[in-house]
Amino acid sequence: MPEPSLRRARARRITTICVGLATVAGLSLTAMSAQAAEPNTTVPHSKPNWLAKATHLGAASDGAKTTAKVYLAPKGGLDAEKAAALAVATPGSAEYGKFLTPAQYRARFAPTQATVKAVERYLTAAGLKVTGVESSNRYISVSGDVAAATKAFAAPIGRFKHSGTTVQAPTTALKLPASIAGLVTTITGLDTTPNLARPAAATPVPPDAGFRNARPASTGYGSLDAKYEADFKTPLPKFQGKTLPYAVSGYTGPLLRAAYEGTKNTLTGSGVTIGIVDAYASPYIAQDASRYAAAHGDAAYRSGQLTQVTPSASSYDLLDECDAGGWYGEETLDVEIAHAMAPAANIRYYGGKDCDQGLLDSLAQVVDQDKVDVVSNSWGELGEQDSADSIAAYEQVFLQGSLEGISFLFSSGDDGDDVAASGLKQVDYPSSDPYVTAVGGTSDAIDSSGTLLGRTGWGTVKESLSTNGKSWTPVGFTSGAGGGSSSLFNKPAYQNGTVGGGARQTPDVSALADPTTGFLVGQTQTFTDGVYYDEYRIGGTSLASPLFAGLTALSIQQAKHDVGLLNPTIYRSKAAFTDVTAKFPDVGNVRADYANSENAAKGILYSVRLFDEDSSLPTTAGYDNVTGVGTPNTKWFSALK
Repeated sequence: MPEPSLRRARARRITTICVGLATVAGLSLTAMSAQAAEPNTTVPHSKPNWLAKATHLGAASDGAKTTAKVYLAPKGGLDAEKAAALAVATPGSAEYGKFLTPAQYRARFAPTQATVKAVERYLTAAGLKVTGVESSNRYISVSGDVAAATKAFAAPIGRFKHSGTTVQAPTTALKLPASIAGLVTTITGLDTTPNLARPAAATPVPPDAGFRNARPASTGYGSLDAKYEADFKTPLPKFQGKTLPYAVSGYTGPLLRAAYEGTKNTLTGSGVTIGIVDAYASPYIAQDASRYAAAHGDAAYRSGQLTQVTPSASSYDLLDECDAGGWYGEETLDVEIAHAMAPAANIRYYGGKDCDQGLLDSLAQVVDQDKVDVVSNSWGELGEQDSADSIAAYEQVFLQGSLEGISFLFSSGDDGDDVAASGLKQVDYPSSDPYVTAVGGTSDAIDSSGTLLGRTGWGTVKESLSTNGKSWTPVGFTSGAGGGSSSLFNKPAYQNGTVGGGARQTPDVSALADPTTGFLVGQTQTFTDGVYYDEYRIGGTSLASPLFAGLTALSIQQAKHDVGLLNPTIYRSKAAFTDVTAKFPDVGNVRADYANSENAAKGILYSVRLFDEDSSLPTTAGYDNVTGVGTPNTKWFSALK
């Protein structure tokens, strides 16, 4: 089998920015001329961060088409909005828990119509066409050609080749007249580099091709020793002088509820809605989720408990580039594990039209609708390589969400320190954003009764069975929980006293992620003999994020209120998290995989998957970059004040 695919309060109104808005509605040609005479001011986050690594192919043609979204500054300023987002989420703050409705958010922070008109008039005068204004005045969409864009934003636009693709982008930071620049936070779209997110599920993702796990396998951790191959006659070699157990066939809801929630828990997530954002939408999810729950001891779904919010299928885009079918497996995992951990919680799934702008659009839909309490996102960009303008746009959504009481969770990634995948030690985005909670990963040893025998940080090194079947041959690092130091964000105040240095550290928390000790899911897949439902074990931090979302739904049920950004509470509630150490029952497990991913027709491949080998990221006492402050224990259910 090929290696796993590692996808990808209400407060006093703040004074409006002073830029002469009282007269802007009647802006005259004289005013336009005055703007032209103003010194230009750089637009934040508008210079492509990849320029130094790209090949410049020359200037773009003046007539080449361009489109852009001009994001408008919140009323009162971005710094004031950030301060407010932290205040409503920080226990002890006078504003704690005083969340806004979307209408209240717009009244307090949304750019005014005067701001919109001022920016529209400027853009139109430069030769660009305004094609739309986002419903909350978040951004203005424009189109035109390179000549008009160059005039409007005072920056040459060139052609470049980088990361295997040819793109059109500004060659410098964008600039605007000072009176207009103060109204704008960033501009996206002039850089045409695709920012394609990868689902963080550590498995070949069906239904592109059917996949099932081979046997032998343990039913609970350590229940079957790997003494023999599948014929139970051919001996397997010991590893470092010890017979290791076979990997589990996949944990189910009852075992994970026992291990994470205890046997006396009565919370179910009732009254709470878990949001899930992925790309596209599986047409089989309702039937698959219901069948899986019935087969594995999870509660049946109530009518309307699981809903999908998606664009029409005809609007789906980038199907090949995003591996559209592969996202079906991601949705299946996210829905089934969230339901397993919080069986009475509603699940509201948002499917983006693609794995690029579509994901950001879906997140904006989440905050504009304000129908969910906690949102799991099992995807991200390899490294912090999203364009700076895109990051600024994402963060605006996270700030609005926190002010409305919505908690955002993101998988920390499945490539460890990212060196093996990219050649650079780095963390992934959006998980590194200070206004989301980054969820790292663990390996969990849970026996057939649901007893936790041990837990360590997830990081896998593989050794394959030699051709003569007498020994194990080192292959190397395959996957592990992402984490490390951000190159974009300073250390937020909530991490003071927990992590060193001056940078934002990820992850914040962790939960089960290792596919060797993974979760069993049920999904309709495409096999060589037809399309039908089957089950397989899966892992990745895309398991950890919705698992933690389910546990947080129980906490919200107990608290009877939302929280917004969880991180201030997490770092003040360390007793609610169990520190993860390197202690584990075995150094590894033996894994059996069908060579053709479906059956034994072409043989079975055997390998040892070693635990706690996460590239350069060690699992240590206290905070670490694999597991954060640790995994939630039952005290988490009463930690939200």
